[in-house]
Amino acid sequence: METTKYNLAQELRRAKSLWKHLPRPTFQALKDLLQKYFLSLANGDVELLHGRWYVTHAGLLRVAERRRCCGIHTQPILKACDPANSRWVFRATVFKSSKCKGFTGYADADPSNVSPLVHGAEMRVAETRAVNRALRKAYGIGICSVEEIGSHDRAAAPERPVRKLPPKSANGNCSNGHGSNGNGNADGNGTRVRDRLCQLIRQHKLDAELVKAYAVDFCGTRTLREASREQVEAFVAHLGDWAGKDRNALLCQLNSYQRPEEPANLPQAGAA
Repeated sequence: METTKYNLAQELRRAKSLWKHLPRPTFQALKDLLQKYFLSLANGDVELLHGRWYVTHAGLLRVAERRRCCGIHTQPILKACDPANSRWVFRATVFKSSKCKGFTGYADADPSNVSPLVHGAEMRVAETRAVNRALRKAYGIGICSVEEIGSHDRAAAPERPVRKLPPKSANGNCSNGHGSNGNGNADGNGTRVRDRLCQLIRQHKLDAELVKAYAVDFCGTRTLREASREQVEAFVAHLGDWAGKDRNALLCQLNSYQRPEEPANLPQAGAA
């Protein structure tokens, strides 16, 4: 997104649509954040967890791209790593220009601070966290990134009264017919959003249950069915953008979530 085309008023309207009852200080903090860094809610550059704003890895990369970041260098700190116990420590250095001496960030990951679903992938988590810290230092972003917090900090936000998604079909896949909104009326737009989400899952071979868990966290609801159509549309746009630009980073994000206990409403990759 070019800063010359950035529409702050539109982003604030989207924020009011996604989070209908934001306290004034929280809304003002978001406004300041958007205005300063030109972040996009539609692309999922920021998330709200427990009343606090967090920037995402994708959002940080977009900030770096707009500021014409010269490069990012990462390397493991081998003396601090313990591969046998899946403990990794990374250093990342961000170069804002060819003459920049670099802004450095360190991060670690081990089985105690990542989801059990990513045991064995701690190295990637540590690298992503280090990159995030270096980018936040380089561009003066004071809020923490989502990827830097542990999975236990991502509990679902309190329930809010929002519209429901169309019900799934009997075989558990996305319906090909017209969906239904919370009032029981036909909602073709909602069906198209679900179809697009299903398409993304199949196209990029994503785990449907982890996508569902990420969607719930992104929308700030207890279940995906409680999310409004606008929230789901924003999530689908964010998911598609991230999957297209950096699928590995997206997989790292998805793998940081606990697999939900209830059966997923979305089809597994490759489903009919």
